[in-house]
Amino acid sequence: MNRQRAVNMMQETPFTFPAVLFQCYKQLGLTDMQFLVLQHIHQLHQEGIRLPSPAQISDRMTAPIQECSRHLKDLMGSRFIEIKEIEESDKQTGKEVIVEEISLGPVFEKLYECLSDKDLEEKENTKKTDEGELFETFETEFARPLSPMEMEMISMWLDEDGHDTDLIAGALKESVISGKLNFRYIDRILHDWKRNGIKNLEAAKKHGESIRSRRLAAPEVKAAKPHPGYNWLEGGNG
Repeated sequence: MNRQRAVNMMQETPFTFPAVLFQCYKQLGLTDMQFLVLQHIHQLHQEGIRLPSPAQISDRMTAPIQECSRHLKDLMGSRFIEIKEIEESDKQTGKEVIVEEISLGPVFEKLYECLSDKDLEEKENTKKTDEGELFETFETEFARPLSPMEMEMISMWLDEDGHDTDLIAGALKESVISGKLNFRYIDRILHDWKRNGIKNLEAAKKHGESIRSRRLAAPEVKAAKPHPGYNWLEGGNG
């Protein structure tokens, strides 16, 4: 092989495989050898070999044909790969023909499910952490442990009313500033925010500013002076 040919080969289409699969294949239950077989199948696809045989895979590995055949069977049995029939036009005759290929679709479906479960678990853990911090914030502001009824009320705000932890903490802060630190007042704040479609602290802040602006703009109503009434029965002033 001359130097230029070697350089040209190095510039061929590079091998590409999702990096996240390298990170998660162990969690999916794949062995190192099975994962390597999947990589060879993927590369052979790129070279136009859609249904590689155990012998073709073995030619690129140190594993014998029998071992590669076993890995393929295990991958099929565990639903990491599947053989699909695809209808396409023959380049020479133009007729529709059925061709078979080894599909890696199942392994990517499993990867998606694994990532979705992991993301859901992380969100659940974050939610539990945020809720724990919210209870601690209430106990700090009230300077005492919360009663079971108070804890139940916070849980209702979270689960039944669907308030965000930040929004509940904002209502708590509003009650502290207003000098009305009690659960009834906090519940009234949250009820008002929900009635007005407020779902975050920024919207709550704008709502509060709007209310204060209307109060400042409203004309002061002076108390009416008492005036003598006419007593119709006595025929004079009452």
